[in-house]
Amino acid sequence: MTYRFHWWKQLLLDIAASLIFYTSIPLPYVNGLDFRKVARFAPQIGLIIGGILGFFDISMNYFGVPTLTRSVLVVCLWIAITGGLHLDGAMDTADGLAVGDPKRRLEVMADSATGAFGAMAAIALVLMKTAALTDLEKYRWLVLMVACGWGRWGQQVAIAQYQYLKPTGKGALHKQAIRSYKDLLPGLLLMMSLSGLQILLDKSLFFALGMILAGSAIATLTGAWFNHKLGGHTGDTYGAVVEWTEALLLCVLTALENL
Repeated sequence: MTYRFHWWKQLLLDIAASLIFYTSIPLPYVNGLDFRKVARFAPQIGLIIGGILGFFDISMNYFGVPTLTRSVLVVCLWIAITGGLHLDGAMDTADGLAVGDPKRRLEVMADSATGAFGAMAAIALVLMKTAALTDLEKYRWLVLMVACGWGRWGQQVAIAQYQYLKPTGKGALHKQAIRSYKDLLPGLLLMMSLSGLQILLDKSLFFALGMILAGSAIATLTGAWFNHKLGGHTGDTYGAVVEWTEALLLCVLTALENL
């Protein structure tokens, strides 16, 4: 009984550490949190974020808020919940990739000042998410959870598969948590199960398979593309993988819903 209680207590502490690391959700102070394993729970944190966004969207729909306004407010809350962590990474990555000299890219990415390309990347991401959500009509809560979950599973893939380019930094912690492809399986099974929920909701096997195939493919290819451009990953590119996977997946699901 003592061992079982300890196991659950440790799990809750790890999830609390992941929430504190990846979100701005206010939590009471907890002593003794270990942040070295936060990346293992990234997809689960994505589902929590998506669930909050979905509940918010359903609540606004109940009060008659129009679709476009709902979508804008959901995206704003999306940024607020994450504290702009991943969006900031996407912006820094865009600034770095805009530099012609590959040797200077990491230096530019480390600069806290936002350049023109970073601003344009942020605008593009926000517009893509807002437009896609506006066009999605059914089960928006599920789509939000799926997008947030697959985005963070893509981060896990990038951590496991590619070299980390900095000796220090917050992203360096993740390499300690995700050491092999075995560490990707829990998140993958979780996301496949969640995506398959669409079959139970309206017996749409096509849309469920689309969520699984598109989600896993975009999450994997996004990380591969950043690795191709930079020769590895940093904490900023992990955030960029999350953001671009979320935005691109929402756009693909919009197309699938209208087929």
